[in-house]
Formats: sequence, C-alpha cells, structure tokens
Amino acid sequence: MSDLMRRILFLPEAASSLAPRVDRMHFFIIGTTFVVGAGIGLTGLFFLVRYRRGRAPAQEPAVAAPTWMEAAFAGVPLAFFLLWGALGFQDYVWARTPPRDALDVYVTGKQWMWKFAYPDGPGMVGVLHVPTGTPVRLLITSRDVIHSFYVPAFRLKMDALPGRYTELWFEAVRPGRYPVFCAEYCGLDHSRMRAEVVALEPEAFESWRARQLAQPTWVADESSEEEGARGPLARRGAVVATRQGCFQCHTIDGSPHIGPSWLGLYGREEPLASGDSVRADVAYLTESMMDPLAKVVAGYAPVMPSFHGRLSAGEVGALVEYIKSLQPERPEPPPAQEPTYGPLPR
Repeated sequence: MSDLMRRILFLPEAASSLAPRVDRMHFFIIGTTFVVGAGIGLTGLFFLVRYRRGRAPAQEPAVAAPTWMEAAFAGVPLAFFLLWGALGFQDYVWARTPPRDALDVYVTGKQWMWKFAYPDGPGMVGVLHVPTGTPVRLLITSRDVIHSFYVPAFRLKMDALPGRYTELWFEAVRPGRYPVFCAEYCGLDHSRMRAEVVALEPEAFESWRARQLAQPTWVADESSEEEGARGPLARRGAVVATRQGCFQCHTIDGSPHIGPSWLGLYGREEPLASGDSVRADVAYLTESMMDPLAKVVAGYAPVMPSFHGRLSAGEVGALVEYIKSLQPERPEPPPAQEPTYGPLPR
C-alpha cells in the first residue's frame, strides 16, 4: 500500500529510517483530506441535483440544527487536527534526538558546493559516504549565505546558516546513491549546488575510510594550506586554538582562568549569569564563538571577543572537535584481589 501511494504521489524511495515515519503521516493526512473532500464534493453535487430550482421558491420554515450536530461539526475536525499534531510531535522529537553513538559528520555549504568532513580526518567535496544501519549526525553550517541541505530519499531538510551549526540525523537502510540538493535559493548557480550520499555496507565503509586515512588530503579551509591544517579535526583544532590565542583565557587541564576550562566542557551543564543553565553542545560552543555575550557563564567576566568573520566553518568545526576530545581521564578500577583466608581450624 505504501509503495502504491508513493507512486501515486510521485515520491522517491524511502531510503532512511525516518522516511517511513514521514510517509505514514503524509499518507494519513492526504487520505483523510481526500475522503472528506470527496464527501463534501458528492454532497454538493447531490444538493445541486436534488434541490435545483424548478419552480418559484416557497417560504420554508427556519431550521435549527441540534446541539450535538454543531458539536460534531466542530469537534470531529478538531480531533483530527489534534491527532495529527500529537503524531507529528512524536515523530519530530524522535527525528530531533540523535542516538548517542551516532557518527558525526561536519557539513559546510558554500556557493555552490557541499563539503563533508569526518572528525578523524577524511573529507570530500560533493560526496558523503555513510554506512548503512548506523545513525549519522550531520552538523551543518554555511560559509557565506543561507543554504538548505535536502535529501529527498531520506525525507531530510535542514537550513545551513552562516556563523552557527544546525544538526539532524539519519540512518540509511540500504546501500545506494542518493542525490542532495540545496532547497534555499542561494544565488546564480543555486540549481547546480548538488551532491550525493553514498550509502555503503559497514564493511565497505570501513574499507573506504581506511583508504582515506592512509592519504589524508582534505584541509579545514581552502585558504589554510600550512602545516598542521591536515589530519584529524581535533589535531587541527589545537592548531587553530593556538593561532587564535584561545589558550590565553582557557585552560585544558581543568584549572580556573579568565574563561571556563575546556577540560570536560563538552556535554556539561554550565550555569549562566542570568540564572539559567545551558548544555555545552555543538550549538552552544558555536554560539559562544560567534556571539559570546549571548550566554555568559556564571562567575566569569564577559570579556571574550566575537570570532564571527575570523574563523572559517572548518576552523569552528575543528575547535569543537578539539574541545570534545578534552575529557578527563577516568581512574582505572583497582585490580580484583583474591580473598585471603586464615588457617583452617583443627
């Protein structure tokens, strides 16, 4: 039934774990509105034939609809809209909550191309390789104007905004090649801003990644070709932090300084000067670089300058990965000892 509905509505194949959820909701709404619309149309046709004007109109008594009928006319449509809202909200929460073990990929939109980078180093322009059956979280940004990352077969669309990261996740369910488009008009060659997702079996993906790691050639920014710009993002992030003077205010060993220490910062709940708290995720770290006065951590002076326009999208991603890598070492558990017993009584 689902395949028939997709063909009738000219939808692409459902190639991700999200696609069937979106399609079911789509088919439910389309089916309900089709039945109701057909009922209204047939009723109107019946009235047109049954009560067509054939003689002079006569005075008819006023008709008052019973209360239950008025309640039904208002309550039934309201019930359907509330049901659609509840089901849609449930799917929205599921789609906006990536699994903890998701594979991170940094996506950068640029007139007029898509660039992809993995935290451990490999990256490509125009082609995103992912393993099937594995959740993949996309951290999306733009270098110039607003773009929109759109994969029809996955039922995914998310805006790419300059100076901040947005995120979404998906899980490809079968191998294949799936086109990527920009769904936000972004300039002269907007229609040519295309890429593709190549979904591979897990073994094939690991083989591809091993080949890429053997020859890392992607750089965080096309203007940064100096030594240290290549390799894993976390290592490049340390280079960027040194070059931008981040260590003048932030430490990486947990000791207090002008700004919060980066050790264990990622994922931590930080109290704010406003009395609220914020989770130090990718969105917050990016915002703190671009607009540091938006959320000031309690106990620290608002002295951090804005790095908007000073850091490229690749450099921001490298810094985020570097901060993520700074986690405190957990002490090794003590070795298990064999119990000792005293001499047996005689």
